[in-house]
Amino acid sequence: MGNSEIRRVDREIVKAERKLEAARQHELWPLTASEKRKVITALAGGSHAVLRGNSTTRAESKLDRLTVQIESRLAAELSALRTVRETLIREDAKTKAQDKAAKKSSGWW
Repeated sequence: MGNSEIRRVDREIVKAERKLEAARQHELWPLTASEKRKVITALAGGSHAVLRGNSTTRAESKLDRLTVQIESRLAAELSALRTVRETLIREDAKTKAQDKAAKKSSGWW
């Protein structure tokens, strides 16, 4: 059971790494619905400011803040998955060591 769980967590880690890289590339697919809405609202606000001939610094700073928040959320997910993986590996090694010790102690000789 341990190896299958570790493989499952490994697949989740790969997905999380892809999401983080996509977020750094400013792609929208790894974002949650509320994050997408916030990004699109900031983009619309910036384009509206351009049409009116105003400065876009407020919209740009809002986008920068959103990008930092999104990257930190995805990095936290990745970190949590790596912690789970380490825990599973540690538990699997502990179980194997206990099984080996039990087998050795119950031997004939």
